[in-house]
Amino acid sequence: MLTASEAAHALGISLDTLRRWDREGRIVTERDRANRRLVPAAEIERLRGGADELEHLSARNRFHGIVRSVEVEGLLAQVEIDVTEPARVVAVITRDAAEQLGLRPGMAATGVVKATSVMVEGWGRSRPGEGGAVGET
Repeated sequence: MLTASEAAHALGISLDTLRRWDREGRIVTERDRANRRLVPAAEIERLRGGADELEHLSARNRFHGIVRSVEVEGLLAQVEIDVTEPARVVAVITRDAAEQLGLRPGMAATGVVKATSVMVEGWGRSRPGEGGAVGET
């Protein structure tokens, strides 16, 4: 589950637009105990056109979540993702990939498990219309 703010960012829309879409029934949301909007990761995928854009990858195990930290050292960057399912994924990717993805704590991202490595695909771009990139260990 993403907060309304995280979901709006992942979709490249304003929080006001997300609220309006909720009132109009254009987006499925749930409410937490404090009556704040929560948006399922699957709803973000539906609105972004699904996962079809990366179907050319052989990897199928995806863990959607929020970037907790990005630690850059030399040519590598370690990316820690709090997965929205009950799990956490940590990936070591190249510095270039981390910079290209624009990874930063708090943004939405997906860890893609491929054999013994984990790739990271960014889907919460800070600027709408930019294509995603994939960083691989």
